[in-house]
Amino acid sequence: MALPFLLPDCHDSHSITVLPPPVTRTCMGIGDVHEVTVGDCIDVHYVDVGMYGVAEYGPVYIIDAERPALVDTGTGARHETILSAMESVGIAPEDLEVIAATHVHLDHAGGAGYLAEDCPNATVYVHESGKRHLVDPERLWEGTKHAVGDQIEFYGKPIPVAEDRIETLTDGDVIDLGDHSLETLHAPGHAPHQVVFYDPAIDGVFTADAAGIYNPSTDEMHVTTPPVNFTLDQALDDVAMIQDLDPDILMFGHFGAVETGDKLETYTEILPEWVAEVERKREELDDDEAVIDYFVERADTDTWGERKGRAEMRLNVRGVLVALDNRDE
Repeated sequence: MALPFLLPDCHDSHSITVLPPPVTRTCMGIGDVHEVTVGDCIDVHYVDVGMYGVAEYGPVYIIDAERPALVDTGTGARHETILSAMESVGIAPEDLEVIAATHVHLDHAGGAGYLAEDCPNATVYVHESGKRHLVDPERLWEGTKHAVGDQIEFYGKPIPVAEDRIETLTDGDVIDLGDHSLETLHAPGHAPHQVVFYDPAIDGVFTADAAGIYNPSTDEMHVTTPPVNFTLDQALDDVAMIQDLDPDILMFGHFGAVETGDKLETYTEILPEWVAEVERKREELDDDEAVIDYFVERADTDTWGERKGRAEMRLNVRGVLVALDNRDE
């Protein structure tokens, strides 16, 4: 297990040791399409869309069901990669019926407008609180630019989804795919518009960002705590909700499919540890920018390179700081 790409600091008594990677696996390349073969999974593939210009960060899932479906869309910058992946699975654009967005953050739903254009018979499903951002993505685009800074170059500006192409979801709703189904569970700890989808046909959960980030090359878990809606208590409740399902397979929003094993238990350990680490450093430094700089300087840049590793750390620290402020109000 590991914290969010944090290198150990032997001079800091509160440092959290990052264990050596226990497993080494073959790295997946940008544009590669993989069939999910863990557990009893059938009919599910995922494509690495090369989000942020790096491999093994952004997947889009393809369900080759009676009603073919995508789970998430990646950013608006890589929708052609998804169309090519669908073709390799045997799904033509006009045959796609469902685009299921776990939430409207642009790394998960930024391509919805483009794919809706390219796939004229697909309905876009999203939590009811996220619909307005798909119909008019301008506010979300501006907010994302503010949050990610120069990383915005990797996104591609989203285009609207026609309102009559959208179906809204709430907790307990089911998207019927014929021989598969996507049961909707509201998971607002990461964002109020986030859901996870449980597919009983494969005993698998599409986790969005509710179960953290999984690195398939090292078999490690990392946290994700971006601003402005992350809350620790609700995020832990979301993990507990997934644990109650006791799924065989987790299909991470970052990155890939894996047998559940102890992944959820690990996340419930490292998430509060991470929040406590940021809180301690804030008390010590009493300056938020200094806190952010402290962690960014110690970011592990081996996973996705220096630029993305440092940017990920900056977002995660800022998200915790915002959550601490909200908690204390």
